[in-house]
Amino acid sequence: MPAARARRRESRIDYWPGFVDAMATLLLVIIFLLTVFMLSQFFLTREISGKDTALQKLNAQVAELTELLALERTGKRELEDQLDTVRSGLALLELEKQKLLGQVDEKAGAATSASGTVQALTGKLDEEKQISNRALSQVELLNQQIAALRRQIAALESALDVSETRDRESQNKIADLGKRLNVALAQRVQELQRYRSDFFGRLREILGNRSDIRVVGDRFVFQSEVLFQAGQETINDAGRADLDKLASAILELDRQIPPEVNWTLRVDGHTDIRPTSGASRFRSNWELSAARAISVVRYLIDRGVSPKRLVAAGFGEFQPIEEGATEDAYAKNRRIEIRMTDR
Repeated sequence: MPAARARRRESRIDYWPGFVDAMATLLLVIIFLLTVFMLSQFFLTREISGKDTALQKLNAQVAELTELLALERTGKRELEDQLDTVRSGLALLELEKQKLLGQVDEKAGAATSASGTVQALTGKLDEEKQISNRALSQVELLNQQIAALRRQIAALESALDVSETRDRESQNKIADLGKRLNVALAQRVQELQRYRSDFFGRLREILGNRSDIRVVGDRFVFQSEVLFQAGQETINDAGRADLDKLASAILELDRQIPPEVNWTLRVDGHTDIRPTSGASRFRSNWELSAARAISVVRYLIDRGVSPKRLVAAGFGEFQPIEEGATEDAYAKNRRIEIRMTDR
């Protein structure tokens, strides 16, 4: 019995070590295959990338070739059009050639009648000679006309020279007249200044040595209080008396000055810088100064002075003769100025 059991144990085979070896071998094979797969995948990826680059280059070349093909097709169409044009021209030339050959045949056939043709040509030659002679006559006539035109041009140039000489003489005369005119104007100005001095001297004699009436430069100045009440344009009684004397002096001056001397008396109204009061009917000093100047001019006209010799102007407070905000400055700036000027 024990012997039988020993025999059974000896007859059983242990497969596990072999199985383990087989599994290890299989695992190594799988790892090897995976390694080979990964390497092949890597090289395949590189190959595909290279092919993509090459494919892009090929696509670019295909595009360039497509453009070149389109250009070639366009050029081909142009060449075909040119070829058609050349063929049409060649066909026309062939037709012309046939016509010329026909004309040559006709001329060859007409050679038999050359004698009659020569006579006709001789007659035509005589006609051509006559035409040539007439043309020569016309050329000669044209040459004569050209010569006449040249003589006319020479005469015009001579007349132009004479005209330029006269123009220079006229310019010299004008310059001389200008100088004479300037001298005459200067004499008129001096004469007007003399009359102005006489006029102001006469006014000084008439009006006397008064502080409220004075001469400032080329102007005769009345203080406004001599002629007007404050803020008014109506001339007061004392002012009328002074203006009567002024009108007499102006009329006397008008009789002395020759009529060809153009002169005027400009009456200028001025105020101080203080604005008009609310009681005044004038909205500004400008209106007040103008109204006062007009009142003086109207009064002088009523006393016989010609309106042509009088001008009224208002300057408001904008041309003071003394700056400052004192009563003395205000009084001096409120004034009526009379100035003799030329027109």
